[in-house]
Parts: sequence; C-alpha cells; structure tokens
Amino acid sequence: MLDAWLDLVLGSRCSACAAPGRALCHRCAAGLPRHAVPSWPTPTPPGLVPPWSAGEYADPLRPLIVDHKDHGRLALARPLGRLLAVAVAAASGVGRCPGNVGTVHLVPVPSHAAVVRRRGQDPLLRVTHAAAAALRRTGVDASVRPLLRVVARPGDQAGLDAAERAANVAGRFRARPYVAERYRQERTGGPGPVVVLVDDVITTGVTLREAQRALGEAGVVPVAAATVAATRRRNTR
Repeated sequence: MLDAWLDLVLGSRCSACAAPGRALCHRCAAGLPRHAVPSWPTPTPPGLVPPWSAGEYADPLRPLIVDHKDHGRLALARPLGRLLAVAVAAASGVGRCPGNVGTVHLVPVPSHAAVVRRRGQDPLLRVTHAAAAALRRTGVDASVRPLLRVVARPGDQAGLDAAERAANVAGRFRARPYVAERYRQERTGGPGPVVVLVDDVITTGVTLREAQRALGEAGVVPVAAATVAATRRRNTR
C-alpha cells in the first residue's frame, strides 16, 4: 500500500530498478551486498591504507549514490549507510574479529562548504552518520568524527590520470586544530580508538591518501579506508 501511495501522490520510483514506490524497493534492498572486499586502485597511491568497499560503482550502487548525492533523495541515506557500515566493519576488523575491536571512529572525507551549500546537504556526512548508527545496532561502539576541513578547493577531476589527480588534491585537507591534542588524550592509558577514513566512492585513491596525510600530520593514524563503492579502473594513462 505504501508503494502505491508513493507512486500515486509523489510519482516516486526505486532508484535501482525504477519500480513505482519507495526510493529503494524491497527486492533491490534485499539484493544489496552484504560483504565488503578490498578495493585497491591501480595504480595505488604510495602508502595508502587498505581500502575496502561494499561493491562496484555500477548498478545497483551507482544510481543510489548519484540519486542521493546529486538529486537529494535523502531516503537513500540509510541503505547507503548500511553498505558503508559493511565496509567499515571489514576495514576496522569488526567483521573478522567480533568483540576484539574497541571504539571505532569514522572520519568522512570533507566536501567544500560551497558544494555543501549548493546541494543543501552534506551527502557523505549524512551517510556516515547512518553507517555509525547501523554499526551501533550490532553492538559496535561507533561514532562520526569530522576531523578534517577543506583548505583548498581542487579543480575538476574529470579526465585526469592518477598522477594529475594527486597533484590536483595536494594540500586540500587539514586536520581541525583540536584534533592532535584530543587524540593524544584518548590514547593515554590505552591503544585509543580505531580510526577509519570513509568516502562514498574510491576511484584512484588519491583523495583518500590526501585525507590520510592530513590526519597523519595531526598524529591520527587511520587503520584503513572504507567506501560504499569502488570504480573499476579499466585503463590508466
């Protein structure tokens, strides 16, 4: 009945299969990935922490990400958050060693303030909060930590190879001023939290590597990176 009402009143369609009704129908939701896989890009930026993703940046994940990010379909934040939680669980070790991982901090790659204003929301931050909530429902002590800020807006990445993308994002991020001191305090008397960088899609890995560099300069060492999806690199220049 709900799907029929959404179709009649709002003209809503499933982002994955276009069936009338909710933003993601039950059939498509049931078919989403339940296990994450390593998603090393080719070539891999030197020193990149192990990246994990829930699936390939193709159907059905691609239309979900695009509709949420670019078309404001906020109802997709929860299913995308569940996918990101799957990747975070694998990246942090929660999925492999339940009970042996303490606090997990999800650090989203930040967007430029102008981009957030244009969209009217911060899609990745919204999905990251949904992922943390999904992890907490499984008993994981997970929280979102927006530790990074954008200090330089890069040019358009379209058409750039890996080396050009790396140069384009160099120096883009910086850790917030309080980060180093807070993490020194949290490590006092124990190993401290497990830090996982998160993004929606990994393509070349250079954006995640730049975010990792900025955290490292503040004394925060992520153990891995997690994304909803990974782009298949079919050729490189």
